[in-house]
Amino acid sequence: MDDQSLARVPDLLARVAYLAAVTEAAGGSSAALAAAAAQAGAGPAGSGGPAGSGGPAGSAGPAGSGGSCAVVLVEGMSDQSALATLAGRRGRDLSGEGVFVVPMGGATNIGHFLEVFGPRGFGVRLAGLCDEGEEPAFRRGLERAGLAPGPGRAGLERLGFFVCVTDLEDELIRSLGVAATEQLIEAQGELGPFRTFAKQPAQRARPRERQLRRFMGTRSGRKIHYGQVLAGALDLTQVPRPLAGVLAHV
Repeated sequence: MDDQSLARVPDLLARVAYLAAVTEAAGGSSAALAAAAAQAGAGPAGSGGPAGSGGPAGSAGPAGSGGSCAVVLVEGMSDQSALATLAGRRGRDLSGEGVFVVPMGGATNIGHFLEVFGPRGFGVRLAGLCDEGEEPAFRRGLERAGLAPGPGRAGLERLGFFVCVTDLEDELIRSLGVAATEQLIEAQGELGPFRTFAKQPAQRARPRERQLRRFMGTRSGRKIHYGQVLAGALDLTQVPRPLAGVLAHV
């Protein structure tokens, strides 16, 4: 470890602690962040707090020592749930492979996460997934981190960052189809609440796909749950392109 790398480790550890607090404040979990930071050399995973918050001496590595670790940056825990489910169905153990799907508590936080895991931080392999409306935030964050993507979505995808149209739920619903999605909602015992929701004045004129998507965001934890349920029901030959692309990249 050279002196310059050693000097950067405390700053990276402080940033990890800050990001853990941001993630938890947004209603997410910082567990994946802690595990990813540990693998990248920031400190011990599973310590009950931010990575590096009480591990054994010598557990921290130099900035840029990410090695085979890979981090997939996603907006929230529903994305994390869907990707983990799809990977498992394909026979992959992401954490066992050193791949960590890290929810950021919102796309606008990407710059902070890239400071930790990007080329000026621990230098791990990176990928990401965002909603269509958050594409500019992802692009700006990558540019500021020294990872300027080329033009268009092809430029983002070459870096491993993929855009959902319109969002994760929309991608999953379109792949499954409306009828199959409603059957899954029925299997979860929520067809009655969905039908009541769809009859609300603000929802009646909306296409069924949009009603389904909006319903999944109407209660805390519902999006996370359906991220797993819908991904678990996908035909593996019909996986939405952004999700397939991210998993292929890592």
